[in-house]
Amino acid sequence: MKAVILDADTMGSDVDFTPIREQVSELTIYQRTSPEELMERIAGKDLIMTNKVVIPATAMDGLKGILVMATGTNNIDTQAAADKGIPVRNVVNYGTDSVAQHTLMLILALAARLPKYQQDVKNNAWVTSPFFCLLNHRTTQLSGKTLVIVGEGTLGKAVARLAEAFGMKVVFTARPGAEGDHRPAFNDAIKHADVLSFHCPLNDHTRHLLNRDNIDDIKPGCLVVNCARGSIIDEMAALWALQGGLLGGLAVDVLPVEPPRGGHPLLAAMKQGNMNLIVTPHNAWISPQARQNVVNLTADNIAELAGH
Repeated sequence: MKAVILDADTMGSDVDFTPIREQVSELTIYQRTSPEELMERIAGKDLIMTNKVVIPATAMDGLKGILVMATGTNNIDTQAAADKGIPVRNVVNYGTDSVAQHTLMLILALAARLPKYQQDVKNNAWVTSPFFCLLNHRTTQLSGKTLVIVGEGTLGKAVARLAEAFGMKVVFTARPGAEGDHRPAFNDAIKHADVLSFHCPLNDHTRHLLNRDNIDDIKPGCLVVNCARGSIIDEMAALWALQGGLLGGLAVDVLPVEPPRGGHPLLAAMKQGNMNLIVTPHNAWISPQARQNVVNLTADNIAELAGH
């Protein structure tokens, strides 16, 4: 089978594509592919591999498979693929340890008020301190605190295990929109959360799950972390709550539009440097091991397709 990778740049320069190359008769690799270049680059190919390049229905004729080098398939017209009998395969659980580690890093940084203390050091507050340390911002000791997690999948469970090592009590919320789920409802759980972390997919039930209508009910001082998808929280409501002192800290690894070329209020707020706010550039998943896992799992998907 002849195959093409359309956006290898998103995997980084240090991954080994040999496992994929061994599964196909011919592999063409492009670092990036624009919409205008798509049709020419997939011509004569049996398999398309993409991370974020959009594959519309018009690009599917003659394909034997579409391999998404990510978990989300929102860049694929999956209905059109199904109608044409073209299998679509994605990869899951490739970066569990990487994302869980990043999540704990954000929780720990917020608990230590790291953004604020780093700003103090930059502003020479330590140099001019009358004694040996700074005590300007009240930190949070995580042991004995309650971590509320939205999403009890592989990733949510991995974060829970790390949090429990710090002595935290972990509570998983009920699946939004599900009936008969006996776990605590989200709106009830946030009233008791010292830390709130999101690890669920973005869908109609989870969009703006934390929003202006319910954020007033959150436990004062709660630390909020989103390493799932942008728009699962209403970022403007969360920023408002942070600025008003309701939240103790806010950290996000994702934004609704990425990259945020037009800017974003959270980025503007970070530049002010006076809040317990962290924004990381959707890089929770990027450990070398996780990125190589994407390649290896994609190769497994190709072998599975060939077996059929």
